[in-house]
Amino acid sequence: MQELMTQASLPPSNARPRTVPRTDLIAADQTTAQMPAHERVYQQLRGRILFGEIAPGQAVTIQGLTVALDAGMTPVREAIRKLISEGALVFQGNRRVSVPQLDASSIEQITFLRKTVEYELARRATQQMNRTTIKRLQQIDAALDAAIATGDVGDYLRQNYQFHHVFYSQAQAPVLAGIADRLWLQFGPSLRVVCGRFGTQSLPDRHKDLLNALRSGDAEAAGQAIVLDLEQGMEQIAAALTRID
Repeated sequence: MQELMTQASLPPSNARPRTVPRTDLIAADQTTAQMPAHERVYQQLRGRILFGEIAPGQAVTIQGLTVALDAGMTPVREAIRKLISEGALVFQGNRRVSVPQLDASSIEQITFLRKTVEYELARRATQQMNRTTIKRLQQIDAALDAAIATGDVGDYLRQNYQFHHVFYSQAQAPVLAGIADRLWLQFGPSLRVVCGRFGTQSLPDRHKDLLNALRSGDAEAAGQAIVLDLEQGMEQIAAALTRID
């Protein structure tokens, strides 16, 4: 699910924006502009990791990140420290960091936690659902389908994350949502590796089943759709990384 990148090809901070509903883009731009420098740099670096723009195992220098993010050394170091504490980066020594490479044990643990946390988020979100949010999810899912059809790996990853983020936000359970977001940060880079190697056509997508459950207000069916969706995705990561090894 991902094109592997070299340090020299680390994309600039003004890379092509994701294709999401226009209101999301405006809100994201306004929020980013209002952030302190250290938070803005953290969000930029976090996004690069989440969507696999820094490949697992790829070492990058702190100096290289200051150039790529067009930021000072202090906010970059702060962002790195925070991302290390979240399990998204590991320190390699000699002023280098890298995204951890998942092994079978890590994948099994992440899958277990996702099934537990995201199932409950899906149930709670369904109970709080409204027509406006369902319409928004339909729009994001349509953009996701277009990304799959055209083989746009980067846009697929962003739309998929956006779909789940909007859905889970409806649960009004910030502790659970925070855990889920941290888990996504850990498996997201590997998802892009698999996409880049094997394409987007065979990717799991149970979003239609989920949307049907939301329209009928069936919290249990929504939870099951999410579990099936994430199980298929994590199984593909495990299988693909095994083949790569």
